[in-house]
Amino acid sequence: MTGRPTAIAPVSLLDPARTTFQDMLQGFAVSMRSRGLAASTIEVREWGVRRFQNFAGEYPWTWKPQDIEDYTSSLLSGRRPLAHSTIRGYQHAIKSFCGYLSNPAYDWHEICLERFGEVPTQICHPWNTFAHLAEFEARPTRRPFGYDELEAFFAHADQLAHDLLDSRKKGALPALRDAQFFKTVYAFGLRRREAVMVDLNDLRPNPFMPDWGPYGKVQVRYGKAMKGSPPRRRTVLACPEFAWATEGLKHWVEVVRPRLDPGNHAALWLSERHDRMTTRNVDVRFAKIRTGAGLDPALTLHSLRHSYVTHLIEFGYAERFVQEQVGHHHSSTTAIYTSVSDDYKNRIFQEALTRVLGKEAIA
Repeated sequence: MTGRPTAIAPVSLLDPARTTFQDMLQGFAVSMRSRGLAASTIEVREWGVRRFQNFAGEYPWTWKPQDIEDYTSSLLSGRRPLAHSTIRGYQHAIKSFCGYLSNPAYDWHEICLERFGEVPTQICHPWNTFAHLAEFEARPTRRPFGYDELEAFFAHADQLAHDLLDSRKKGALPALRDAQFFKTVYAFGLRRREAVMVDLNDLRPNPFMPDWGPYGKVQVRYGKAMKGSPPRRRTVLACPEFAWATEGLKHWVEVVRPRLDPGNHAALWLSERHDRMTTRNVDVRFAKIRTGAGLDPALTLHSLRHSYVTHLIEFGYAERFVQEQVGHHHSSTTAIYTSVSDDYKNRIFQEALTRVLGKEAIA
């Protein structure tokens, strides 16, 4: 024993390609966390990169632009091609990952050149990826409910609950909850996650309508976040046209919900297992009611929010008020959500004729 430190031989990686790819993903996640992106966003982007790598069958230092083109073609060639926005999201995850690897601030260029003799490059370019040309990228079939469709949807939801109550079958209370949940989504123009995350303490009084008690406002604490920022907050006022939903909300909180034995749980909408309802759960229940009512399958839970925007405009509310109610950052987004009826447009046109040309012009 001489007391000298023994030199340690370099560790040989058993699977250098796979290990390097895992290290790349880990570093990519760290960089996104440093930018303040939500954990859910990071998870989705990591999943997107892994999915692409599995499709390509190669690792990032061998990826070529043709790979992203073949991948996009595969996404469009299925029985139900993915939506424009979905594919663009997949492409954006891969573009961000390639940008991270090719950034000279990191040493992936040197590592890959030393280990594999090749280096990662950006494979996503304007000429081979979807461009974000419109704020609203949903399929054209997506639309708000018509008034008759809304009436049919809510009537069927109520009927399901009443049938279960009359027959004394299990599930009556959840059915009552579902009916009021969807009425609340519509009456306050809420997004799906915003609605399921509402707590009892988020219900607030409106001093201008004391008769409504603590159901005159809803404090939204989990609004859609901007990139790298926490969820946005807003307060949504109950409008007189939807007073019927406010009354139903009062009945749910004070009469029905206590029968679910909620204990000290803060959530407004509880599942049968005494925990907060999930977005997946409400999607399934929405689809069941929509199918039972015989409505268009193109109508989604988000269509209730579109209906809210459309109907507020038709009721005569100012566009700025509607924008604040639904939490849109830009007024153009609110305009995209609006799909007013022919009756409304005809009324506005008649008013314009009367104002500009006089009543004789429309006699």
